Amino acid sequence: MTAEQIISLGPALSRYLDEFADCFGVFQTREHLKDYVKGQLSDLPRKSVEPMAYRAGVPPRTLQEFLSLSDWDQEGLRQRVQQIVVRDHSDDQAIGIVDESGHPKKGNKTACVQRQYCGNTGKIDNCVMSVHLSYARYDNRFRTMIDSELFLPEKTWADADRRAEARIPESVVYRSKYHIALEQLHRALSNGMHFGWVTADEWYAGKRRFVEGLEQMNLRFVLEIPKNMMGWLHEPTGVGQGRSNVQTLCRYSRPMMRQPWMRYHIKDTDKGPMVWEAKAALFWIRRHGQVIGPYWLIVARDVMHPDEVKYFLSNATPGTPIEPILHVAFSRWPIERCLEDEKTELGLSHFECRQYGAVLRHLLITQVSHLFLARECQRLRGEKSRDHGLPDSHGQRCVDRHVGLGQRGPAATDRSCGRGFDQNSTAQCRVTEVARQEASKKSAEAGDPGRAVAVLHPAVMTIAL
Repeated sequence: MTAEQIISLGPALSRYLDEFADCFGVFQTREHLKDYVKGQLSDLPRKSVEPMAYRAGVPPRTLQEFLSLSDWDQEGLRQRVQQIVVRDHSDDQAIGIVDESGHPKKGNKTACVQRQYCGNTGKIDNCVMSVHLSYARYDNRFRTMIDSELFLPEKTWADADRRAEARIPESVVYRSKYHIALEQLHRALSNGMHFGWVTADEWYAGKRRFVEGLEQMNLRFVLEIPKNMMGWLHEPTGVGQGRSNVQTLCRYSRPMMRQPWMRYHIKDTDKGPMVWEAKAALFWIRRHGQVIGPYWLIVARDVMHPDEVKYFLSNATPGTPIEPILHVAFSRWPIERCLEDEKTELGLSHFECRQYGAVLRHLLITQVSHLFLARECQRLRGEKSRDHGLPDSHGQRCVDRHVGLGQRGPAATDRSCGRGFDQNSTAQCRVTEVARQEASKKSAEAGDPGRAVAVLHPAVMTIAL
């Protein structure tokens, strides 16, 4: 970065935060937002209230009250983040990604804390869980978090006195994490956001009501599914006839065994190109006693580690090539990177407040800070809007990504092999070893744009914000 670019970030941040001014009733509260965001963007090793307050030259109690007592519109803040994304970063093939995150905490006073599996520590731990929705451009050139919500455990927070001490509103009741995710998607759509695709991991895909909710919102999805999910590779004549789990179907059924494994270049990573082999077939499932379909069933395995196998379910439009479906299937990494950036650079898990509203406000303000970094990364790279057809490893456009929702599932044009995708388009996307090596070399020479947020942050720290 040049000195001019670094200096320009200070005024840019002020202009950006002015867009949130009407979420705050008085000037002093608006200034506290700036103090909080500047603290998160600073080089402080810990981004909790006390060090950020001392850095801003205000009493810690001031920022504590800003989170817990001050009168400002936190829902308006969430909405404004989404409105800015719609206005400046819209993409008709954008991917909405659902995930959750754990924040380790000591004691039992912090709102929503309980012992549960925490991905941050990789074990059962005392932590607060939050559910997140991120927004990623299809070409992976822009990503940001657009919604965050606290998960309230069902049993450990049933005590009225404990709820009152943590100031959990009566309106906040237990909701499953998949229910929270559906509410986030509905809220985003209500705020004018558009998703070309939605993806989530197998925990969410294993929840029937989550899949139903996506369909009710007319959202096109690609979900990783558990290997024991049951269904058929043909439209059954009897409800129980021939039904089996997807692992067995993909190993031993004729529609899958008759297909050769096809190789696809998923993306380039720091460790080299990611290449997976895949097959696809028509798939029917049973829901509420009725057979529903056809969907896509895709099985994929890592070329370098054939024992690593993933299964995906999609309601993509008939005739959609398998390659864009795979692209979405392996596009959960942007939300992982958003969470990594927010935790390592912005102090997402550093909150020390205990009240429900204060913790939620911290999560939402962190989204404001993250969106600023994402926008500045894009600006400093000088990116322009362009067609979102994903190129193959030769830099040529493979297939048309602008596919509509239409009917559910692949076109049942060849029931003997279960292939409902466009063979001509898919064949153009096959990747040879030489092409992958060339793509990896070009990526290494150009640098990884996915690391832009982490690269930008040290420069932000040097600014006298």
